[in-house]
Amino acid sequence: MLNIAVLVSGGGTNLQALIDYEKQTEDCPYHIVLVASNTKRAYALERAKAAGIPAEVRSPVLVLGPALMSATMDEKRELVSDAMLDLCREHKADAIVLAGYLSVLKGTIIDAYKDRIINLHPALLPKFGGVGMWGHNVHEAVIEAGEKESGCTVHLVDSGCDTGRILVQKRVPVLPGDTPDSLYERIAPEEHKAIVEAVLMLCK
Repeated sequence: MLNIAVLVSGGGTNLQALIDYEKQTEDCPYHIVLVASNTKRAYALERAKAAGIPAEVRSPVLVLGPALMSATMDEKRELVSDAMLDLCREHKADAIVLAGYLSVLKGTIIDAYKDRIINLHPALLPKFGGVGMWGHNVHEAVIEAGEKESGCTVHLVDSGCDTGRILVQKRVPVLPGDTPDSLYERIAPEEHKAIVEAVLMLCK
């Protein structure tokens, strides 16, 4: 049994896919022991609570307090990452899944969970990756570039940004007249499949 922590920042539809698979699959090889967010506004936290999963918040405000105003972006990311690492260790997580986690992990957590952190990215890496490439920003960039296809990628997390080894990719066509919303609607079901598939790969 692989105990996983899921890090989130938004609505949590990919978290829900993992929750549903665990609940509906006899002998599921993973168990979600923690859902943690860098923002208290993430609806994913409500999904976790509804499923009886411990839900925690480690936002920059909560972690840094008054020091937030003078901290650099890298300092904020590293301190929040350290707080997430403490949570993962506390809940005895064997692996970490970034499912719509809109921050970059930095520092000790990368080495502590080497080859045991995966991230879901809403494009076909190595295209349209890196800092600033998240959510609708990605879909807008794909459409503006005139791409004929897009999709999603699950990859191992390393010290870069969207640079780790690719585990799973799912592809969808980009259609004439697509908007970021319509493209997302086509990609989202593939994300739900990809995140489960990648976690099952980790279990093996």
